[in-house]
Amino acid sequence: MSREIDYGNLMHSAMRGLIRTVLQDISENGLPGNHHFFITFDTAHPDVELADWLSDRYPGEMTVVMQHWFDNLTVDEDGFAVTLNFGDSPEPLYIPYDAIRTFVDPSVEFGLRFESADEEAEDYDALPEDEGEPDSAEAPAEKKKDADVVSLDSFRK
Repeated sequence: MSREIDYGNLMHSAMRGLIRTVLQDISENGLPGNHHFFITFDTAHPDVELADWLSDRYPGEMTVVMQHWFDNLTVDEDGFAVTLNFGDSPEPLYIPYDAIRTFVDPSVEFGLRFESADEEAEDYDALPEDEGEPDSAEAPAEKKKDADVVSLDSFRK
């Protein structure tokens, strides 16, 4: 019987916990300074709640901005609800943490990106065969990736 530590899922859980903590603070105290968020999420996730016209317009993914105007931000263990303004039409959304693909705060050059195993396999399969070896930082050790590595270097000042 072989048991392995699933570092990839543990890291995703920790990063989603970070998002939950940040959003909980924002719901209690508001956005400080120039902080604002770009949140890209999977609109087809079964637990996402949004107006039909928004899901029709964004059938795969959608990026929302929490900056100047948002209302009714509530945070729970599985996701968050917020009302955002779409062309002078306030719309309530519920976004589970599992549906989030990217979370970026450009004011401090911070960002998180979540990739599924399918996306990782597609990225690997898309490498041209005649390109030779990719840079060691990008080279997957094998077709099935065992862990997710998150590099925050490009977001540091």
